[in-house]
Amino acid sequence: MVSFSNMGITNLPLSFCRLQISCDAKPETVDKVCNIDRKQLDLKEDMSVSGESKFAALGADSLDTVEIVMGLEEEFGITIEEESAQNIATVQDAADLIEKILEKDSA
Repeated sequence: MVSFSNMGITNLPLSFCRLQISCDAKPETVDKVCNIDRKQLDLKEDMSVSGESKFAALGADSLDTVEIVMGLEEEFGITIEEESAQNIATVQDAADLIEKILEKDSA
């Protein structure tokens, strides 16, 4: 999905418009990340975990987040740079980053 926004102001040159690109990860990737989160955080089966779930809302502290990242690296056979890991707030963020890394590694 690509969206262009000029924040309601008309007749602005394109250079003043904001470009937002969103690449949604495959559902299988999101599901794997959800399962890793559920396992690492020892969540009950009835607790909902989805792409929109924030790690903090699931009860993850900084140590849990490091363990989740390590689990993701192991599951997907990738390395997540510390700077990138710090930008992960939701399951979807993690899944999108994983697919970006996998795509880069396969190129």
